[in-house]
Amino acid sequence: MDTDTDTGTGTHTRTGGPAVLLRRALPADAPALAEVWLRSFAAALPTVRRAHGDDAVRGWFAHLVTGCETWGAFDGEHAVGLLVLDGDELDQLYLAPDRRGRGLGDRLVTLAKERRPDGLALWTFQVNTPARRFYQRHGFTETARTDGTRNEEREPDVRYVWTP
Repeated sequence: MDTDTDTGTGTHTRTGGPAVLLRRALPADAPALAEVWLRSFAAALPTVRRAHGDDAVRGWFAHLVTGCETWGAFDGEHAVGLLVLDGDELDQLYLAPDRRGRGLGDRLVTLAKERRPDGLALWTFQVNTPARRFYQRHGFTETARTDGTRNEEREPDVRYVWTP
């Protein structure tokens, strides 16, 4: 995909709502994307200790939007998902909790593969079984496991790689 917008033509939520637009995030989107991340992390990873408080996460998102290839998923004016690519690393993929299981994650990982056709790698926590199944379903292969000493959360994690 050579453009910075994916209109999502023909893709609707299961509830019949409007199509969710995927587009490059702007600096003004950082606060809304940070809120998606905060809500999603709390819902999906309740046993994982967050390494940073809410305000630090919000500041980090201001950096991600300007320093990495960051995409937002928007339902009207509301942010409902995000994707951050840092080189060949799929650094972040989070959805608003009420958007899981509706195909939005599939769209975001497809976008990541289109943007990085030579391959992608990512880390996810071992405890995040739904994410691990999701990435495996999308052709990512586990290549390593750690005890968590390399990440700020000190949570055991798994390395996945996708090669076309």
